[in-house]
Amino acid sequence: MGSLWFALVAVMMAVYVILDGFDFGVGILHLFVARSDEERQTTLAAIGPLWDGNEVWLLAGGGVLVFAFPKVYAAGFSGFYLPLMMALWLLVLRGLSIELRSHEKNWIWRAGWDGMFFVSSLLMAIILGAALGNVIRGVPLDTAGYFHGPLFTNFRIGANPGVLDWYTVLVGVFATVALALHGACYLLIKTEGAVYDRSKAIANVLWPLLLVVGVIVTIATNAVCPALYAHLIARPWTWLLAALIAISAVGLPVMLRRNNEVMAFLSSVGVLLGLLAATAAGVYPTLLRSTINHPAADLTVSNSASGRVGLENGLVWWTIALVLAIVYFTFLFRSFRGKVKLGQSVYGH
Repeated sequence: MGSLWFALVAVMMAVYVILDGFDFGVGILHLFVARSDEERQTTLAAIGPLWDGNEVWLLAGGGVLVFAFPKVYAAGFSGFYLPLMMALWLLVLRGLSIELRSHEKNWIWRAGWDGMFFVSSLLMAIILGAALGNVIRGVPLDTAGYFHGPLFTNFRIGANPGVLDWYTVLVGVFATVALALHGACYLLIKTEGAVYDRSKAIANVLWPLLLVVGVIVTIATNAVCPALYAHLIARPWTWLLAALIAISAVGLPVMLRRNNEVMAFLSSVGVLLGLLAATAAGVYPTLLRSTINHPAADLTVSNSASGRVGLENGLVWWTIALVLAIVYFTFLFRSFRGKVKLGQSVYGH
């Protein structure tokens, strides 16, 4: 039962990255693909009806984590207290920039919120990548199940690393490029005219950059956590994930050249989904690895899961909630499908 909930937590986090990821990507590109005030209203309108709903998956994923693996939640949220507070403030500031930007016509007001939208989206992408890097690299978890992680120390990997070191920052850079590309592909579906042209130009630059940074991160990950690739090699079914990543990575530029916006976006989804699923399969059965070389300190699906009866009952309610969420998001995306018009209001109505 613990393994099933491990997979469910991984699925919910992947859905969050894919859905809110294009929101972050639009924010990162906001100042570059949109030059005029009308164009910037257009990019905001592209995500206006969706961004707050997409963020619900983060809350849902956190809720599932504390329900299924309370020890991991307790350790992670206490050790990562400062980064989590930073992330919460960035999410708040990002929401405020979307909500308040168009309330005043003063150019200083709008420029300030445009800048905040860019900065908060950029830093959130880096934090998400760094968080994934910490899961892969491990944290200084003791046998009591707790750790203290300073924001940074000397940027080196060791028994007591900071949240930010050369590896986690590198993963953060990779996440930033990946989400910016994801956002560019989404804007191709939702926009037209100059914003569309600039989004496509940026996408054509970002996808080869993503491949280069991806190769570097792959080599670095093998040096930091060789067990991850050993697990993947030992589980042949995970080779399908490698195929998904390869096919999506090759298909993305092909779809861009063919002006097939939907398939280009789905290719971006395939890359993100494949990478996240492969990472989850590689670290399984460990949810939080200790860097102090004490195997008993690792938090795994067997020593950190809730009781079986609770997990079985929770599965029923999780299934009902998932069905309702799928129905709602299907309705939402269908209601706001199609391209937004130049200067359209943030919420498209």
